[in-house]
Parts: sequence; C-alpha cells; structure tokens
Amino acid sequence: MISNQDLIDKFGKDISKDMNLANYSWFNLGGPAEFLFKPKNKDQLKEFLNECRKNKFGVTILGAGSNTLIRDKGVKGAVIKLSSNFSNIELLSKNILKVGAATLDRKVANFAKEAELGGLEFLSCIPGSIGGAIIMNSGCYETDISKVLVSINVIDKKTSIEKEIEKKDIEFFYRGTNLSKDFIIISAKLRGEKKQKKQIERTQNSFIEQKKISQPNQIKTCGSTFKNISKDKKAWMIIKEAGCEKFYEGDAVISNKHCNFFVNNGNANSTDIENLIDRVKQTVNKKTGINLELEIKIIGEK
Repeated sequence: MISNQDLIDKFGKDISKDMNLANYSWFNLGGPAEFLFKPKNKDQLKEFLNECRKNKFGVTILGAGSNTLIRDKGVKGAVIKLSSNFSNIELLSKNILKVGAATLDRKVANFAKEAELGGLEFLSCIPGSIGGAIIMNSGCYETDISKVLVSINVIDKKTSIEKEIEKKDIEFFYRGTNLSKDFIIISAKLRGEKKQKKQIERTQNSFIEQKKISQPNQIKTCGSTFKNISKDKKAWMIIKEAGCEKFYEGDAVISNKHCNFFVNNGNANSTDIENLIDRVKQTVNKKTGINLELEIKIIGEK
C-alpha cells in the first residue's frame, strides 16, 4: 500500500493533505479533506484513480461547490476537484460547443452570446459549473441543460476508462439523471441555435434581472435547498405555509427574500445548516404530509 508521503511525492503540488474545504463551498463551511487532488489533465486523473483503487481510498467529486454542504468533520479519502485546465470552451462547428466540465455556467452563456448562439442564455443564471449542471439537470425559466446537451465525456472511477455518452443514452428528470455515480464528467458538447447577438443579450439580461428580483445574492448560500414538488407547488411556498420561514439554528438562517435559500449568516457551522434543514423538513412533513427532497448535496463525516 502506498504511503501518504509516496502519494504526495508522486502527484506533487497537485495533491494536498488535510486541506480545509471551507473555501470550496459557497456556504464557506466544511472540514478538511484527507486528500484534495486537482488533476492537471485527464491522464493524471486516470493515474490517480488507479492509485485510489489499489489503496482502497474512497473518492468524492467536488464541483464548484455552489450546491454542496461539506460537513464539519470533513471528508475521508480523496476529494477530486477538476483544475482550471478543465475550464475551457471551443466552438466545434457553427452551433456546437465543446466545454470542459469545470467551466462556470455563466462563462458558457457569455461565450455563446459572443458566438451568436441562442438557447444557452439560461446558463447565466445557474450557479456552478457545467459538470454539476449536467448531473443535476440544472435549469430555470422553462428550460434545462438536457435541452441543449449533445453528449458528455466521462472517466469511470472503477476502471479509469474514458468514454463518450450520447444524450439519447441518458435519462433526464427534474434535478437529476440516471448517470452512474462512478462517472466523472470531464467535458460536454452543447448545441445552440444561431441568433443575433442583440436578441441573445436581451434574453440573457431579462433572465438575470428576474433572478436579481426573486433571489438573494452576495450572501453565503448554496441556492435552492429543497426541490420543488411541481411547477405549481414550489418548495418556498410549502416552507412558508408550514410557518418555517423564520426558523434558525445558531447562525444558520433562512433568507427573508426567498425562504428556500438557507444562509450562513457569518458564524454558522455546517451542523447548524444541516440542523436547520432537518428542522424545516420535519416541520413541513408534520404539518403538510409533504416529504421535501434536498436539492443541495451534503458530503462528509457526521
């Protein structure tokens, strides 16, 4: 079995031991990763996965951290966060983009605008990166990533084999897909439609303004906490109807602008946020019979 030092010697500056993860979550919360690995390319990622299998290290993938609560005790094993080398956009043809999985969604929207490709404007309002957006089937304003996806390239954690998966072979549903948890998305192809830049800009600006009006910003939050029940039954409505909108735990509070946004008000810890989530979920279930499902992900040791 490879020692910790051997692992550090082998992967150098691309791996860190006991790295605090608070800076990698939009809540600004979380304990340390036993190992944090930022692969510089897909070959190095495959090599690292080989080592993880040999040494029976658990592997957790961390995206932009825009929808992830990292527990206070941190994450055992290896946390993999794709480096900036996986953040790139290329125009493959007149209406197809190839996008690295670590590319921020808003950067894709802005690139598409400059390339005069419509249909991707909604990405300017999706926090996080393309890899996470695909796994979550993220969307807003009557569209989602499944509508513009062509294919994805993944590496299998169990084999280190890379393959391309066509959209037709992926089942999409509300805030999710049937993709294996063993797949690490490294890139995607997206399809836009040719439009005038001014028209794209108008749509994009309209979406951004709607978001500013309805959702909090410039705060420590990971976006929508719970999934909506249906188009007409939003999670925030249910939370409000159940009288939970003023709940708090320690310095974890619910946004007064949008009560499906839970906030680190400055001195919260991850346990506060998780306790607030559990309290709201239990109260809603008791009062309405509805079992709210999490939209954010919670990772780490309890």
